[in-house]
Amino acid sequence: MILALLVGIGAALGAVARYLLDQAVTRRRGKAFPAGTWLINITGSLALGLLTGSALHHGLSPHIVTVLGVGVCGGYTTFSTFSYETVRLTEDGLGLVALGNLLVSVVTGLAAAALGLGLALL
Repeated sequence: MILALLVGIGAALGAVARYLLDQAVTRRRGKAFPAGTWLINITGSLALGLLTGSALHHGLSPHIVTVLGVGVCGGYTTFSTFSYETVRLTEDGLGLVALGNLLVSVVTGLAAAALGLGLALL
């Protein structure tokens, strides 16, 4: 029960961080390309890669991995917003931007997670 509460607190913190970062990026970059969501998902992928790598190679506690991975990273990253924004771009007649968002997000997300795993080996 305590672990579930800690996951919930972590998720709340991650969601607030996501909101604040997205607002800051959107104010600076505009709304044509969802740069805020992209940055959030990439940094979240990197963080989850580091966390997973730390658990695998350095014996990080499963409870810490659950709170930080499921809670914080789960509340911080957002597949649903990424999906919605990609569809919105398509509906707005920006099919190439939507395709670019899809490709760049998936490729850089995987690369960031791999980088995190690699950095955890150090």
